[in-house]
Amino acid sequence: MAIVALFAAIAAAEAQERRSVQFFAHRGSRFEYDENTMPAFQATYDKGIRGYETDIRMTADGRLVISHDSSLARLTPCDGEVEKMTAKEIRKVKTKHGNDILFLDELCKWLADKEGMYVEFEMKTSSPAYDEAQLEKYCDLLYTIAMSRKPASSTYLFTSSDKRALRTMQRLHPDADLLLIIGRPISDDTIREALDMGIKRLGCTMGGTSRDAVRKAKEAGLFVSLWPGQSIDDFILGVALGADALCCDRAVEVKEFFDSSMPWVEAR
Repeated sequence: MAIVALFAAIAAAEAQERRSVQFFAHRGSRFEYDENTMPAFQATYDKGIRGYETDIRMTADGRLVISHDSSLARLTPCDGEVEKMTAKEIRKVKTKHGNDILFLDELCKWLADKEGMYVEFEMKTSSPAYDEAQLEKYCDLLYTIAMSRKPASSTYLFTSSDKRALRTMQRLHPDADLLLIIGRPISDDTIREALDMGIKRLGCTMGGTSRDAVRKAKEAGLFVSLWPGQSIDDFILGVALGADALCCDRAVEVKEFFDSSMPWVEAR
């Protein structure tokens, strides 16, 4: 409530100033739906959400699967690891809510007729399973599947905290739009890390990030994305900090709030 009150004061002072922020559902809005499943993406889309973050892993036989964790144990009755299972084995598994494990080509097919989308494909490649050869195969396949069906008006980003994956994607596909994820606040050091890699998008933690740091990042030419976004207060804080994009685990709840209470914020 203190954050709401603070932001109300800011809003009163800047009532005539429109704000624009790229708002996106983390794993299809994981606190509201069965994360990273087709029902989650469809339900949030039907509620007006037009931005998503999702996670990509590779099976033992070279298929790309939507899964945040390497192990399936948290979300399904199966304790197998994605990288050690075949696509056929994974297709036999359902989540604890009865939904299928989603594959990248299925998600991209669903996205293919949806114009104006913002999608972050996070490359989950930090485990030892991804050596240099595997990374090349992974990045090339991810880029090919995602970009071959991307609507012209949509923005697709390839994101990661694994700098090896980002460098591999840069080398194989120089036109790929990349975002570096760093589990620390925006600072001179994190700004430098992105710039040193030649990456123009930076995702950092909201906690500890100041408006001045966001301003510096933007002046350096960076697009700033902040996380986590687990509540309405987080969304309000992210807008106040001046973020370009905000991750959200309660996307529908937050969208309903800003549609009714913050109409001066354009959440793309």
